[in-house]
Amino acid sequence: MDEQFILRVSPSVAEQIERLMNESAAGSSSNPDDASLDLSFSEDGRSGTFMIGNQRFPASLLDLPTVVESYKTYDDSFLVKTADIGQMVMVREEDDPAPEGAEYKHGLTPPMRDARRRRFRREPDLNAELVHRVEKDLISIMQGVPVNQNASVAGGGEGGDRKKAAPAPAPKPDVQEPAANGEEAEADRSDSDESDS
Repeated sequence: MDEQFILRVSPSVAEQIERLMNESAAGSSSNPDDASLDLSFSEDGRSGTFMIGNQRFPASLLDLPTVVESYKTYDDSFLVKTADIGQMVMVREEDDPAPEGAEYKHGLTPPMRDARRRRFRREPDLNAELVHRVEKDLISIMQGVPVNQNASVAGGGEGGDRKKAAPAPAPKPDVQEPAANGEEAEADRSDSDESDS
């Protein structure tokens, strides 16, 4: 199986890599040391060094905000999914600042710029005491103990101390039930037939 990763580099590094690839394809590499590519990471697994020949560039392993699918084709007609990519290696110049955190806030394409802020829901700010109270009420409900909603929301008690009075049943509307035998229905029809004439 192929190993796949996304390598994001600055334009100057991209030119050097392209030149190196073209020289190796043509077989015209004059110095074998200039034709080497190397990527090594430090112990933390997130920062490292990318080398082109004798030049060193700082690199970082970053999580992408979304999963990117990669495809390949054998006949230029059908695509075959080959991988889900969730990380990329970002190579930068020596004077460029290191990215903050382990997650890259942008996607790979311009529409995904600042994707984490623009496209995903923010995590809600939850009050720990309210969450604890709601959990306690849910456990009480699952055990069959009625819970006073006003007391638990307003904080007027322990949540399960006061029981809510059972609501009175709603009055049923007067609806005429169909006759058990067909005699009353026939009588109603006969009355309406007589009134029509």
